[in-house]
Amino acid sequence: MTRGLASSAGRPLPGDPPGGRHAALVWGVGTSVYLVAVVHRTSLGVAGIDAADRFHIGASALSSFSILQVLVYAGMQIPVGLMVDRLGTKKVLLLGATLFTLGQGAFALSHSYGTALAARAVLGCGDAMTFVSVLRLGSRWFPARRGPMIAQGAALFGVAGNLVSTVALSRLLHSAGWTPTFLGTAIGGAAVLVLVALFLKDHPEGYEPAPAEHAGLQYVRRQIADAWREPGTRLGMWTHFTTQFSGMVFLLLWGLPFLVEDQGMSRGAAGGLLTLVVVANMVFGMLFGQLISRHHGARMPLTLGVVAATAGAWAATIGWPGGDDPLWLLITLCVVLGACGPASMIGFDFARPANPPERFGTASGIVNIGGFTASVLTLLAIGLLLDGTGDNYRIAWSSVFVLQAVGTFQILRLRRRAERLERERIAVSRIESVHRLTATVTSD
Repeated sequence: MTRGLASSAGRPLPGDPPGGRHAALVWGVGTSVYLVAVVHRTSLGVAGIDAADRFHIGASALSSFSILQVLVYAGMQIPVGLMVDRLGTKKVLLLGATLFTLGQGAFALSHSYGTALAARAVLGCGDAMTFVSVLRLGSRWFPARRGPMIAQGAALFGVAGNLVSTVALSRLLHSAGWTPTFLGTAIGGAAVLVLVALFLKDHPEGYEPAPAEHAGLQYVRRQIADAWREPGTRLGMWTHFTTQFSGMVFLLLWGLPFLVEDQGMSRGAAGGLLTLVVVANMVFGMLFGQLISRHHGARMPLTLGVVAATAGAWAATIGWPGGDDPLWLLITLCVVLGACGPASMIGFDFARPANPPERFGTASGIVNIGGFTASVLTLLAIGLLLDGTGDNYRIAWSSVFVLQAVGTFQILRLRRRAERLERERIAVSRIESVHRLTATVTSD
C-alpha cells in the first residue's frame, strides 16, 4: 500500500490526457495561428511613424488604432471563452484566422483613416480568438501538471511573432513599402488557416469532453458567474492586468516613437532595443515555465518581483536627470519589460485549478481581459498626455504607475483565499487519484 501511495504522486490526475508527440504536433498547429496573429497585432508597433504620415494623423488618432484593436480584443475575451467551451478549438481558430487575415489585408490597402480603423477592429476580433483557443487546446491534449509549461510555450510563440515584427517587418516596411509589407503578412494568415483546416483536432481519441448543457442565455450567465466567483480567476485577471500592459504598450505602439523622438535614436538602434525586449521575453518565458512547473509556490514571488522591477526601471528612466537617458539604462528597461509577458502567463495558472475543464475557456477569457484592459487605458493615457504636454514622454509614461498600484492592491487582497482554495482542491484530486489506483491494484 505504501508503495502504491508513493508511486501515485507522480501520476496524472484522473482524466488527464496523455500528451506525447501527436499532442505536440496538433498543439504546434494551433500555436502557429497565434504566432501569425501576434505578427498582425504588433505590426503597427514598427509602423507607427509611417502610419501617422500615411493617414495624416497626430498622437491621439494614432493611439486610436491600437486602442480600438485592443478594446475589441478585450471585449471579445468572454464571448470567445464561451465559444471555445461550446464549439471547440478548431471552429474558433478557423473563424479567428479568417478575420485577422481579412483585417490585415484591408489595412494594407487602406488610404483613409476611417477604413484603416475599421480594418484594425476586424483584425482585433480575429486576434481575440487565438490565445484562449490555444490554452484550451493545450489543456485538452496535455496533462494538467504541464499547464505552466504549455502556457509559457504558447507565449513563446507570441514572442516569436513579436520578433518577426520587430526584425523582419521593420526592414521590409522601409524597403518594400506599406502595401506589400502588410499584404505579405495577410498571406501568412491564409497559410495557417489551411493548416488548421487540415490538421487540427480538438482533443485526442477517447478523451472527448462530457456533453455540457447549453441552455442559451442561462448557460452563458452561469458559466461567467461560476468562473468569476472563483478567487483564482479574479487573482489571475489582476495578475494579468498588473504585469502585462507596460511591455505590451511599449511593443505595440509607443516604444519606437519614445526611443526615436524622445531619445534621439535612429530607427535601426530603436528596432534593436525592441528586439531586445522580445529576446528577453523568450528567455524569461523559458525560465518562468521551468521554475513554476517545479515550484508552484514561486508564482506569487515572481509576479510581485516583476511588478517591482518594472516600476523601478520606469522610475529610473523617467527620473534620470538631464537630457537623453544613458544606453545602459534603456537596455535595463528593455530587459525588464521582457519579463512582463511571461509574468502575465502566471495569471492563467492561478485560474486553472479553480475551474473545471469545461469552464476553463471562459475563465481564461476573463483572465485575458485584465492585461488588455490595462493596455487600452495606458495607450489612451499616453496619447492624451503627449498631445496635452507637447510630446513629453516622461510625463506620459508616468501613467504606468497608477495602473500598477491598482493591480498590486487587488493581487494582495485576493492571494491568500485563492491559494488556500487551490491547495484544498489539489489535495482532493490527489486523494481521488490514490483511491482509484488502490482500487485497481486490489481488483488485480
